[in-house]
Amino acid sequence: MSDRPSCRIAAVQMVSGPDVDANLAEADRLIGEAAAAGARLVVLPEYFPLITPDETAKVRIRERDSDGPIQAFLKDAARRHKVWLVGGSCPLEADVPDKVRNTTMVFDDTGRRVARYDKVHLFGFVRGSERYDESATIEPGSDVVTFDGPCGTVGLSICYDLRFPELFRAMGEVDLIVLPAAFTYTTGRAHWEVLLRARAIENQCYVLASAQGGTHPGGRRTWGDSLIIDPWGEIVARLPEGPGVVVADFDPARIAEVRASLPALKHRKIS
Repeated sequence: MSDRPSCRIAAVQMVSGPDVDANLAEADRLIGEAAAAGARLVVLPEYFPLITPDETAKVRIRERDSDGPIQAFLKDAARRHKVWLVGGSCPLEADVPDKVRNTTMVFDDTGRRVARYDKVHLFGFVRGSERYDESATIEPGSDVVTFDGPCGTVGLSICYDLRFPELFRAMGEVDLIVLPAAFTYTTGRAHWEVLLRARAIENQCYVLASAQGGTHPGGRRTWGDSLIIDPWGEIVARLPEGPGVVVADFDPARIAEVRASLPALKHRKIS
């Protein structure tokens, strides 16, 4: 692994609203900023095309697999900016007419799609007047997905998946985990950083979390705090709140160093 060259990676943070075209334009601007900083792999946040209090809105803009304006944007942006692009999440058709798949798609720097992951774990939370039930409008996926890119083997996950370490173990040994997210302010303040650092430490790999971060039109507040974490669990880049980009260098030698000095993955007894 240490003979693989280093690779610059970037997390895009957004505060998406109800206007899909405006959100795509903002995403394009931030992808360009990451590319200008030398990033080869760029990750957009969950729900980057649309966040609105109307949870059924995403059903109305859902797309067929490989066909639709959001997917066309991702393909074109990857090609124009010459980056590998992890497309946050996009609403794709589900098996039932009133739901979507919350889907991450990955495009290489020529615009070719190389991976698709459908969010497995659906968020549900009730505290006082704060209520979320993704299962009302989202159909879960079931497959664990990794792909080989410029930064080695990359595992795909989305937001609430973070709380289920068995998903990440099922990926096998990966070099990088990416997690587009839209954590609520309440749950993010309590658990976001500690969970992300735990996934990096226990899998001895880099973790890149690209978040929604701020107060959205309609009043929803997301936690933000987009992070890039190294295999020792150290935070190497972060953006607390608001739109922007965080960039860091993915260093294969750092992974090799951590795994050699503390070979926890080789010491596993239960699989």
